[in-house]
Amino acid sequence: MFLKILQKAGIIACIILLLSCFMPWAFYADIHETFTGFYSFQNQYGKPGKFLSVMALFAFALMMLPKIWAKRTNLFVCALAVGYAIKTYILFTSCYNAYCPEKKAGIFIMLLSTIIMLISSAFPDLKIKKQKEN
Repeated sequence: MFLKILQKAGIIACIILLLSCFMPWAFYADIHETFTGFYSFQNQYGKPGKFLSVMALFAFALMMLPKIWAKRTNLFVCALAVGYAIKTYILFTSCYNAYCPEKKAGIFIMLLSTIIMLISSAFPDLKIKKQKEN
């Protein structure tokens, strides 16, 4: 029962990750700009929303497949997404020139959803058939 709930939570986390890339992540008052996963001023921080969206789609597809190789690959994909999310969180929220940007809800949602995806991929709901011995 717990594994089915965890798998559904992982699927919902993939969808939430996609949505969080469009939400505001940080507000920089010195340049009067709000950054999202797909926008940063003069593309200085890149577009991490592209990579995270692709990882969310891969993880979603792999969570839906009832194969053991898909579950193992999903663990790798979700771990890669968590690492990239942590790097992005540090990049977008770090202080510079004695100025700290205002953190918005989108960056916390992005980080939390990738962690939920990793936890759900670590405990897949998969039935393994037992082999008959001769």
